[in-house]
Amino acid sequence: MMTPRQLRKTAKRTEDENLQFRTFLKIHADEDELDHQFLELLRELFADFDCCKCANCCRKFTTPLQDEEITSISAFLGMEKQDFIENYLTEGEEGPELAAPCRFLGDDGKCAIQDCKPKECRDFPYTDRPERLHSLFSILSYAEVCPVVFEMLERLKKIYRFRR
Repeated sequence: MMTPRQLRKTAKRTEDENLQFRTFLKIHADEDELDHQFLELLRELFADFDCCKCANCCRKFTTPLQDEEITSISAFLGMEKQDFIENYLTEGEEGPELAAPCRFLGDDGKCAIQDCKPKECRDFPYTDRPERLHSLFSILSYAEVCPVVFEMLERLKKIYRFRR
């Protein structure tokens, strides 16, 4: 699997191809089978991947927080909820969010709030969710950030015998 440094350049080079592959999948893929393939690839590829060595998602994406998560994180940090909101959150389209890069990302790639990490962070890259066929644009954008998602797409191209 490629390193995070290689990913940006390679992802840009394959951007048009990935858009063509998205169209190909929309026409040729069975929705349930594609969901199963994404799930299997997720399990296989993340089994040997240390996200802390990459952490691109923490550097590139904002993280919307639910009220319960704000309460949980502020308690974990030993802060008053309002102080946490004022010091760590910005107002996003969906409400309060952690800005990118995440201030809880350590130099070692580890999350300082791992024990109460927000659901959005725990669930990324969301390829284990159903109906992936209807969210392929988001998956293409994740492939520009996450080496595992990039590899998933490359393997799916082989599975579907997609010709470049």
